[in-house]
Amino acid sequence: MTNFPSSEQKFFGIFNDSFPPIMDGVALTTKNYADWLHKKNQAVCVVTPKSPDYCDNEPYSIFRYTSIPILGRKPYRFGLPDIDLSFKTELEQISFKLVHAHCPFSSGRLALNIAKKQKIPFVATFHSKYRDDFEHSVHNKFLARQMTNEIIRFFENADEVWIPQASVEDTIREYGFKGKVEVVDNGNDFSSSAPIEPIKKRAREELNFSEKENILLFVGQHTWEKNTRLIVESLAKINDLPFKMIFIGTGYAKPDLIDLAEDLGLSSKVKFIDVIKEREILKNYYAAADLFLFPSIYDNAPLVLREAAALHTPSILVRGSSAAENIVDNYNGFLIENSVKSFALKLRELLAAPEIIKTNGLNASITIARSWESVTDEVLDRYQNLMKRTWRK
Repeated sequence: MTNFPSSEQKFFGIFNDSFPPIMDGVALTTKNYADWLHKKNQAVCVVTPKSPDYCDNEPYSIFRYTSIPILGRKPYRFGLPDIDLSFKTELEQISFKLVHAHCPFSSGRLALNIAKKQKIPFVATFHSKYRDDFEHSVHNKFLARQMTNEIIRFFENADEVWIPQASVEDTIREYGFKGKVEVVDNGNDFSSSAPIEPIKKRAREELNFSEKENILLFVGQHTWEKNTRLIVESLAKINDLPFKMIFIGTGYAKPDLIDLAEDLGLSSKVKFIDVIKEREILKNYYAAADLFLFPSIYDNAPLVLREAAALHTPSILVRGSSAAENIVDNYNGFLIENSVKSFALKLRELLAAPEIIKTNGLNASITIARSWESVTDEVLDRYQNLMKRTWRK
């Protein structure tokens, strides 16, 4: 359902090409920006492509425009705002005080055009390794570089470019961006001051896991870029140990991962679950897990790490990866080399040392898991300072 704003209001506009029902990290980040700005009594609206058979029911305005499926990338959509005349008419009637693009594609271009037309601040967050995505999609490195150059030109138009953690600067510099970047952390909606042991115990009961089971977890897109093959092949090396591995999500590599697990004799120990949209159910899986396995060398600042940390579940990551930037080995998580041998050895070592896992989980909750409420206070302060600078000009 769309809540139409009054013509007298001026809005913070949050623009992204993915938004629920798509449940990736950037979609959830976008939603939390809108949710918490609304909770802070700010006028906010979201602009995003249409998703078939989905009805919005948020307490703020959501404007959707025509889209088509992206082949081989379900559930993602290719936005076509220029052919959606009714959407364009609605959008032209909205007054914005600042627009924030969380991607450089159709919604981001809309945000840029609005900023120029209404002479308002334009913020753009650099979330992803776009060149890797392009290379996977077009299978041509030259074309992928040209497409990446277009992305950089987009970010060069922003009044401020934000990155979700410091290591992401390496990626945007590698792509050719020479301007200033600001680090603005992501939060998570699972942070709590409540005692963790009752939460973990109840989660295991609700999911029918015994207290003594070793539960391993992965949440995210099932793609090769996220190093999911390494997880399955490493688990095969510890098949003599008792454990249960849960994969949650979807993606083009999922059928092959299922086949790989079966071929390696892991069918009885590895379970694949589709995307879980109910946040309380997903929270139970994070809380029930002993270890979160995330050896991705693709991700920049994965939200899933913060969600796991909020529930005192430490992660295993590849040393030197962007995702591992905030991890101190054997303090708030565990680092491995990008190899089956190193991963399997670390799993074998940790499953025999539950107290080490518990201590790292506690430290992860303190050092990694920041609440969205806290992040939103910082975001609002940055928005307001940028608007003041714009007004002075």
